[in-house]
Amino acid sequence: MDLNYTDEQKAFRDDVRAFLEAKLPKRLSDKVAGGKRLTKADYEEWHAILNEKGWLGVTWPKEHGGTGWDAVERHIFEEETTAAHAPRIVPFGLNMLGPVLMKFGSDAQKAHYLPRILNGDDWWCQGYSEPGAGSDLASVKTTAVRDGDHYIVNGQKTWTTLGQHANMIFCLVRTSKEGKRQEGISFLLIDMDIPGVEVRPIVLLDGEAEVNEVWFNDVKVPVENLVGEENKGWTYAKYLLTHERTNIAGVGFANAGLAALKRIAGLENDGDRKLIDNPFFAAKIAQVEIDLMAMATTNLRTIAAAAAGQAPGAESSMLKVKGTLIRQEINALTRQAAGPYAMPFVSEALDEGSNEGPVGPDYAMPATQAYFNNRKLSIYGGSNEVQRQIVSKMILEL
Repeated sequence: MDLNYTDEQKAFRDDVRAFLEAKLPKRLSDKVAGGKRLTKADYEEWHAILNEKGWLGVTWPKEHGGTGWDAVERHIFEEETTAAHAPRIVPFGLNMLGPVLMKFGSDAQKAHYLPRILNGDDWWCQGYSEPGAGSDLASVKTTAVRDGDHYIVNGQKTWTTLGQHANMIFCLVRTSKEGKRQEGISFLLIDMDIPGVEVRPIVLLDGEAEVNEVWFNDVKVPVENLVGEENKGWTYAKYLLTHERTNIAGVGFANAGLAALKRIAGLENDGDRKLIDNPFFAAKIAQVEIDLMAMATTNLRTIAAAAAGQAPGAESSMLKVKGTLIRQEINALTRQAAGPYAMPFVSEALDEGSNEGPVGPDYAMPATQAYFNNRKLSIYGGSNEVQRQIVSKMILEL
């Protein structure tokens, strides 16, 4: 997506492209482009390459080892890395917990955890949702009871993305039942390798166990792992979610998906013409591209405001809703463009080293996998229905 970049910004874009050409392993970009599943080692390899360059902490200030980039530079980086089929940066430690620790964490927590996030010593996952507390996070029931120098944690988290890879989890836990529900929640950092923590996989529509249940049975967590003040976790949780919802907009992923959609529509026949020359299908592509351009502009404004110290509010909810709908529409159109070859789906064929071969063109099965997997986009990070309520209250005052 072309913006009116300055000469300096164009030079930065050229630097990013040169870096990707030189340092992005072809094995990884081929896996991403082909819709293959990435392993923990794949993500860690790419994180290490970016960290060596100093480009892993994209949203972090320089004093904490980040890039210090402005909103446009972040946009350029995301756009170029997705266009080059680089693995995504796993967001839980870098884009979610990191900003919370920088704003609310103790000096000791910053000194210990922030470098470990960058160098890969810790892989974090998010312990927010529970079976009875999804979009309504204030209903969390996982408890943390103070016992001397420790909290004793009991309960369950669900939909924990990539929790099977993690050694650390940041959790919302209930430390008080007094007053309003939001007033008894705390933000706790938990080592997943200590006794009493159990991870159980959940298999999704695309056949992958990407998300998990995490169970806590009398888990002893040191008091120094409490972030900020006890019973103030709701404030920290909301701060984190505004960053998460902005990131969920996924402008770079949508741009890459749109480019793939156009390529596939240019290959598939529709009678005596290509599908992309069908005026009805072309109109659908044009509409989603217009929506994407408008959202990208709003995303830049929101990121710029966040970089200036403003916590995004209703804007992040708007981006979450629109961004996820755009990506799902691109997925649906891509699957439609692939035609009948998008119907046969062999989940195992997406695993590296599998003996299962694809059915039809190489783009058909990844189109189906993306369609299935991204149905979750409008649910996680706070369902789109709840985000619309937030917008109606904060902007329309309804």
